[in-house]
Amino acid sequence: MIQPHTFLNVADNSGALKLMCIQKLGISNKTYAHIGDFIVVVIKEALPNVILERSEITLAVIVRMNKEFNRNNGLIIRYDDNAAVLIDKEGNPRGTRVFGAIIRELKIFNFIKIISLAPEIL
Repeated sequence: MIQPHTFLNVADNSGALKLMCIQKLGISNKTYAHIGDFIVVVIKEALPNVILERSEITLAVIVRMNKEFNRNNGLIIRYDDNAAVLIDKEGNPRGTRVFGAIIRELKIFNFIKIISLAPEIL
């Protein structure tokens, strides 16, 4: 579960290294965000000489989470870290590659472009 002031890793090659969640976007009044949710993040660490800068505010989609994810068939999936992919206002990823395993349920949320960039789908 991702809440405000949670630090996340970046799962793409956009140039950012660490993110901090500011707010969950959506209609519901839940305070926690889960896999596939849009969040507003601030960049805490970034590589030098890239387009993204430190303390820049942008949008992201959560792709990995420490909290267990239960599937309907009884399978439980859990990752070692919290990770997100930076996106632009149209919903396209800002990077050209996605690192690490991505969960299959992102296809339900229409993140086909992110799934196609991932090396492994669970």
